Amino acid sequence: MPVRRSALLAAATVAALLASTAATATAHAADGAKGPKLKGQRVGYFTQWGAESSARRVQESGQAGRLTVINYAFGNVSAGGTCFETDEPGQGDAYNDYQRAFSAAESVDGVADAPGQALKGHFNQLRKLKAKNPQLKVVISLGGWSWSKYFSDAAATDESRRAFVSSCVDLYLKGDVPRLAGSPEGGPGAAAGVFDGIDVDWEYPGGGGDAGNVVRPEDGRNFTLLMAEFRRQLDALAAERADAPGHGNGHGNGNDRSNGNDRSSGNGEGGKPDHYLLTAAVAANETVADRLELPELARSVDWLNLMTYDLHGPWEGKGPANHQANLYADPTDPDARQRSADKAVDHYARRGLPSQQTVLGAPFYGHGWTGVPAGSRNGLYQKATGTAPDLSYREINALPGTTSVDRDHGASWKYDGSTFYSFDSAEVLTEKARYARWNDLAGVMVWSLDGDDVRGSGIAAIDRGLRGK
Repeated sequence: MPVRRSALLAAATVAALLASTAATATAHAADGAKGPKLKGQRVGYFTQWGAESSARRVQESGQAGRLTVINYAFGNVSAGGTCFETDEPGQGDAYNDYQRAFSAAESVDGVADAPGQALKGHFNQLRKLKAKNPQLKVVISLGGWSWSKYFSDAAATDESRRAFVSSCVDLYLKGDVPRLAGSPEGGPGAAAGVFDGIDVDWEYPGGGGDAGNVVRPEDGRNFTLLMAEFRRQLDALAAERADAPGHGNGHGNGNDRSNGNDRSSGNGEGGKPDHYLLTAAVAANETVADRLELPELARSVDWLNLMTYDLHGPWEGKGPANHQANLYADPTDPDARQRSADKAVDHYARRGLPSQQTVLGAPFYGHGWTGVPAGSRNGLYQKATGTAPDLSYREINALPGTTSVDRDHGASWKYDGSTFYSFDSAEVLTEKARYARWNDLAGVMVWSLDGDDVRGSGIAAIDRGLRGK
């Protein structure tokens, strides 16, 4: 299908250029002096728990050279409204974060962690990954589905916002990870240089997330104020480090903007950032989106990562088997809402999010149904007897069956005569990246990198679309 360049997207872009304090996303990778020039943001979530989560795998698969940002998932928010590290089940995973010793065979650079080393784990491996890929930034993502319980409390007042943001800056950007009982890792500055910013994954302001989350009617407003406080403290830290002895006047290589507000996430001399990234993951659900104050929010963030997936899934246990992340709405979709990623992008544009601050989300996993008759379209829109377990992009590609691609609507699925999986094939991932490029979006985000195959073919498919291949 030819691109539908929405007039709403264009209008939102003009509005952003008129806003004197509007943030703008970088269109190239961050360190122009050393790294490759990459078109568009390529954001990949890296899970701390995944069996396939390995910085070395990200390097050897070719993903690292095609990404601009890795979002490390997740950091938790305490009942007291702070960022913290612990090694308690369900509360934190300090072991994988910075205590686990990597062998030479597991390490990005082939060097094993030493017993007395202050920083180990994924944090140290991601720092090594950045050293090999100068265009790459690493951002700590806070919250997620399971750890958004106390965001509302942390964002509730000026005092709580200042304290929360300060704790996150100290822990992740200054790198003051704690020495936990019985472990030598950690200490002041031990994790300095790992993270280049913050991604807030509050699911969701105003409700609709996991059971037990604290919710307030004013969450939408408080989210705006929280992100403004993050921006204030991040900019203050960048200025403080820029003024430190031995720091030059290096600049990033983001697009030059006529309003003078480009926020390129470049490195100055000595590897000290001139700008810390601030992003957020936001729902494709219009009800949740309407709680956000998008024009004001846009003044603080570099971009928003739209979670344009999970449009349908196993919560619809008897089907019909439907697309979970189709790019365009299908008029034959039996769901009267006829949801799509394009509709979500348009909705955010109408609400005031500039196109250059919009990152399109794509899944590296699929939802499945069983007992699905073939119908006329290999199971699409047919009733089911039950659900199949979620599988990764890698696993679905290895399954028997036929992969169908609906090019008109940017969707694909695999069907074996009974089981139906909705997922994004490589062809659809490329189409989505082209959509982002043609509509002047900031780029593409994926959940999550460990779902890709060992060749990094999912990220390679996105790279082709963003490069215009």
